[in-house]
Amino acid sequence: MSLSFTHRLSGSQDSGMKNHTAITTFILLGLTEDPQLQILIFIFLFISYMLSITGNLTIIILTLVDSHLKTAMYFFLQNFSFLEISFTSSCIPRFLYSLSTGDRTITYDACISETFFIDLFVITGIFLLTTMSYDRYVAICKPLHYMTIMNHRVCQRFVLGCWMITLLLIVPPLILGLELEFYDSNVIDHFICDVNSILKISSTDTWFLEQMVLICSVVIFVITFICVILSYIYIIKTILRIPSAQQRKKAFSTCSSHIIVASITYGSCIFVYVKPSAKDEMSTNKGVTILTTSISPMLNPFIYTLRNKQVKQAFNDLIKRIFFLSKH
Repeated sequence: MSLSFTHRLSGSQDSGMKNHTAITTFILLGLTEDPQLQILIFIFLFISYMLSITGNLTIIILTLVDSHLKTAMYFFLQNFSFLEISFTSSCIPRFLYSLSTGDRTITYDACISETFFIDLFVITGIFLLTTMSYDRYVAICKPLHYMTIMNHRVCQRFVLGCWMITLLLIVPPLILGLELEFYDSNVIDHFICDVNSILKISSTDTWFLEQMVLICSVVIFVITFICVILSYIYIIKTILRIPSAQQRKKAFSTCSSHIIVASITYGSCIFVYVKPSAKDEMSTNKGVTILTTSISPMLNPFIYTLRNKQVKQAFNDLIKRIFFLSKH
């Protein structure tokens, strides 16, 4: 979990800071100093970013235009794809610009915005994944009441709730972050405005803020993870009671894509919060960040489309419709 930070110009703070100038620009060290590796990283990130945008945008379009994809599951998937586009777009294009121009500087305001939006989209996405697990629970365990329980108005409230809870969780640390000041260093050892890296270079005592961030992160992770696990315990119990092997396979297939995406998301969180040694901590965080900011958003559309007959059929129908219109 990250935070957004706003700094104050020192003016005439305490006497110890009078001779210092407040920092207004940061330098992001990136991933490597090797020029050849930078070229490879740029190519990889550019391709993965374009695939991510294309794949998630395709899912959004399909769920909007195809009448067969108007159920709760696809409504949540549509919103999840929007979050994936927003998340990867909040940091990857700026890093691609940095790699292509060699300009590693980022203004304080840009760093604030990047950190805030990364937080907003990541946490909202985690809550939405939890909501999607509940949707699968209702679909498998209460199939006769599915359309009544998960009607469109309820789905809209669920999505709105994900956004509102995220904002409520971000605001308290944000208020504390308004007090942070930077005088000694402006070098961030990351390729994004990462909260841990920012806190390390702050001239302010950040102990209480660090504890708040950690507690909020753990609470979000533990609560949502427990909800997902409980949903799938009930789902598996219900599936195992189905007498037909073919029906069991069909029931499980409706959940498999969500299980894979949730596993990638929570697996990444575990790597971030189960701290390695101090020496390897930053390199591990950078590696996990590459996974979460570029690879996951790229893979998710393929996971949902390759394992879902309805989405594949909707995609084929859309291609046929576009081809038919182009001929006429």
